Amino acid sequence: MPLRLYDTYSRAVRNFTPRRGRDVSIYICGPTVVAPPHVGQLRCQVSFDVLARWLKYRGCTVTLCRNVTDMEDMILRRALMENVPWWLIAETNYRSFFAAYELLGCLPPTVEPRATGHITEMIELIEELLRRRHAYVVDGDVYFSVDSFPEYGRLSRRRAEHMRASAEPGRGKRHPSDFALWKRAKPGEPYWRTPWGDGRPGWHVQCSVMARKYLGREFDIHAGGAPLIFPHHENEIAQSKAAGDGFARYWLHGGTVTRGGEKIHKSVDSPFSLSRILTEVRPIELRYYLAMSHYRSDLEFSWTALRDAAAAFRRIEGFVLRASRRLPHAAPATVVPEPFAAAMNNDLNVPRALTVVWAAVNEGNRALAEGDEAVLADACSRLRAMLGVLGLDPLGEPWAARRARDSRLEQTALALADLVVNLAESARARGDDALADRLLTQVREAMDGVRPVRAEAERPVSLLAG
Repeated sequence: MPLRLYDTYSRAVRNFTPRRGRDVSIYICGPTVVAPPHVGQLRCQVSFDVLARWLKYRGCTVTLCRNVTDMEDMILRRALMENVPWWLIAETNYRSFFAAYELLGCLPPTVEPRATGHITEMIELIEELLRRRHAYVVDGDVYFSVDSFPEYGRLSRRRAEHMRASAEPGRGKRHPSDFALWKRAKPGEPYWRTPWGDGRPGWHVQCSVMARKYLGREFDIHAGGAPLIFPHHENEIAQSKAAGDGFARYWLHGGTVTRGGEKIHKSVDSPFSLSRILTEVRPIELRYYLAMSHYRSDLEFSWTALRDAAAAFRRIEGFVLRASRRLPHAAPATVVPEPFAAAMNNDLNVPRALTVVWAAVNEGNRALAEGDEAVLADACSRLRAMLGVLGLDPLGEPWAARRARDSRLEQTALALADLVVNLAESARARGDDALADRLLTQVREAMDGVRPVRAEAERPVSLLAG
């Protein structure tokens, strides 16, 4: 069965055929490291992590390049506002993103290049565009001429008046939609020397250069969030194809995470940051929430929906853990059920695939209640194969290692809580009710959330079957 993916460029669901056999090359627009990661940015990465996992399940070798934009106007503005070096902003937030991807169980990319490590190649590409007369210099700035590229606007299907309305400002531009390849140096900003003067690269040229260097002049899939379609991806296509590259053969875009109908934006103190959300749910539960809707659909974030998704995943997890105790040597199946595969091959239709997941959970819970180990083993092995594709198998990595670590920490916390409770009882026996109450309040606050999560996973199968 072929894998079919929605290609933004052609506005059609197309059969996916790699350029070279089973070798698949993917470029994902990574973060601009100006602020800590928020749920919108992470959803996109989880969605395309599922894509990479499904391709690997299908027997493909995946080369995945996910860039880091560590040189951009927003980074420089924040550094100026906080009176700190620009590289400190970039490095601090890069580490936050790296930790976030790891926490959510995303497979590491094959390569994760930083923009500032490829300035020489950016200068070379700009020189190439100047020679081909697709670019021009204005007082140290270099602009791409959209009039020189007749296909400009095909990806976004934008009309000329819409392009003009969203055009970036610039001195001496020949056309309102011309975009900066290079920006001349400003006082206090980092700069590099070039034949047309000191300065720094624009945003769009960075991805064209890194994609070419690590994936070649033509590669299979370019992925990113839907807000990047214009101008970023439109401009990438223009400058890369104008330089003679075939560039991406398929364009995949993930939907936006919204709140009150508005896109969640980058912010240093975002209420939708990963650190804030993980006070409510565990990383594996957040991954389930981010993966459960179709990757191309927008997701209206709500705390209630997040908690409901977490509770639903704990039902799946609880069954897997109970089944593994009954059958400790059972392993995931090597093949997922055909209906699950059909859903995944249909443009990564995870919502439909999850109906097959839940059917296996319900079947397995009935088998547990009835003591039918043969049916239980079959249901659990099928389920774990499907969860593995989604990066959600609680007995797979990285979740199994974390579970073992968390179990040790939980046992330690419970032992310390019992010790504090004993101290409180001793204080009350001595007549020191104030100390006893204070100790009990502190231990309740410290242990909040430890027992409920554990208890959910341990609920009797009779309450979950059906």
